[in-house]
Amino acid sequence: MAAHHEQAAGAATTERSSGSSLLREVAEVVVLAVILYVGISFAVQAVHVEGLSMFATLDNNDYLIANKIDYRLHAPQRGDIIILRPPTNNSTDFIKRVIALPGEKILIRSGVVYINGHRLDEPYLPEAWVNDNNYPRNGSDGEVIPANSYFVMGDNRNRSQDSRFFGSITRDRIDGKAWFRIWPIDHFGNIYGQVPALETGTTFAGWRQPAA
Repeated sequence: MAAHHEQAAGAATTERSSGSSLLREVAEVVVLAVILYVGISFAVQAVHVEGLSMFATLDNNDYLIANKIDYRLHAPQRGDIIILRPPTNNSTDFIKRVIALPGEKILIRSGVVYINGHRLDEPYLPEAWVNDNNYPRNGSDGEVIPANSYFVMGDNRNRSQDSRFFGSITRDRIDGKAWFRIWPIDHFGNIYGQVPALETGTTFAGWRQPAA
């Protein structure tokens, strides 16, 4: 009889031990899942493209993955497609391309962008740029981008609200860099097939080297 009780007690202890082990494993999985979720949320975000301001690089209802830690490591570069909050609105995200960097002088004449007097080749523009294709609007020979600020435009210049209208944006208004497209599936992947490039051999006639 005593042996029977000892066996029953041993079985109960084993069951409690197994139950504790299972609960511990479940707790570890839950904690790990929370850590992964927080880490992923900190590092990346899913972005839904609404509108045609970045056509034909991006289309309406595309879905992207954006990298939110890239710009903690280095500054935005020309050609980056970024997620930003415009200067006058914290509740709306825009998707635009970085065109001019801090300290550079930008001039737009008849749909041609000049950076420090050199023409910017932009192979991704989907059509002839005819609307609001001169900047600055005061007729000056260019505007110097302030420190820590960036001049951004949509690729679809005829249908984009961008720095031509709300001015340069400061770095703290940039939330991340668009990384790659995840939807539609037949366009999955790279969104940087075409990028801007400065033509070092061309200089705008009105360009003057800044005084030292």
